[in-house]
Amino acid sequence: MADTPWLTIIGLNEDGADGLSAAAKTALHEAELVTGAPRHLALLPNLRSAVMPWPVPFDAGIARLLDQRGRRVAMLVSGDPFWFGAGTAVTRHLAPTEWVAHPAPSTFGLTAARLGWPIDDTICLGLHAAPLTRLRPHIAPGRRALVLVRDGEAVGALARYLDELGFGASACHVLEALGGPRERIRETTAAAFDYDDVAHPVAVGIAFAGDGSVLPCVSGLADSWFEHDGQITKRPVRALTLSALAPRPGETLWDIGAGSGSIGIEWLRSHSSTQATAFEAHPARADRIRGNAAALGVDRLRVIEGRAPDALEGQPAPDAVFIGGGLSDAVLNALWSMLPTSTRLVANAVTLESEALLAAWHASKGGTLLRIELSEAAPLGTRRGWRASYPVVQWSVVL
Repeated sequence: MADTPWLTIIGLNEDGADGLSAAAKTALHEAELVTGAPRHLALLPNLRSAVMPWPVPFDAGIARLLDQRGRRVAMLVSGDPFWFGAGTAVTRHLAPTEWVAHPAPSTFGLTAARLGWPIDDTICLGLHAAPLTRLRPHIAPGRRALVLVRDGEAVGALARYLDELGFGASACHVLEALGGPRERIRETTAAAFDYDDVAHPVAVGIAFAGDGSVLPCVSGLADSWFEHDGQITKRPVRALTLSALAPRPGETLWDIGAGSGSIGIEWLRSHSSTQATAFEAHPARADRIRGNAAALGVDRLRVIEGRAPDALEGQPAPDAVFIGGGLSDAVLNALWSMLPTSTRLVANAVTLESEALLAAWHASKGGTLLRIELSEAAPLGTRRGWRASYPVVQWSVVL
């Protein structure tokens, strides 16, 4: 472990050396090697040290950087290295004593300062390499977002995405090269966006407006949000199932016999740090799960095409498991043998055979057995009556 840091990570904005702190300037002056993207290096034309341009893709430069241990190295990155920045991608390979960082104001901070928007009440997303659908859960009239994107083409794609969802009236503030001599700020709407000269780096401030559908925040989305072939845990039962699964920050779910993926997707919507793996034996349904996840702004869902219990082998252990399809003695026995203690398990059954199976396992292993019976008002001749759904038996247990 190094006694003194050999790497200094320096946040740099479009104002170049003028925006650097005294400590950052000293680090640059003492560096034997300066590395960074060509755009960053061009902002500091009077460097006295050796220069090593950072390659594309970004990960390709990490090994080259680590080879420089023993030299005094300065790494140039955009703004705040640890807010949708490059800092974490590098420091995860280093001991804490090997590096020091000098952040500059983030693009989010500069954007908020130009627009007068409170960062604490504004969604901030880095979408350089992430899908635009990540924005979907946050789109609601009256709300605002600050979004970093790759280039002008991505700004146009963002505007089209909002317009297609019914939010073409959203105000889009396009902010280019903030803090430098090339700074430019323009305002339009998503529907009217037609700029073909947007310069990098670029951020977009969005004030959402329109009459598109807004995703609810709680679990139990209407079934119409999901594409499905009938294999879906219906909304009321899904809400009860998510309650029983009780997702917590940082936890991972196995969704076995995932069908439409509704349980795994809603698990992921509960917190940005959750993870989920959906196991589905039918390829068409697996593709449908991927489509549902993308449409609902969830890009952390792994889809494994295969049938439990064989498909479960070698997968990272979960914190919770839901069995919605393919329930059998073989699956339950396999889970009991492979899962760590304290794993939460929830299984739903509709058929008499699967009900009997859960009743037997409940008698053996304990937990909670719940029978869910739901009826919905429906036309009955000239009047109305209650139309019952198949009852669902739900077993919840902690291993």
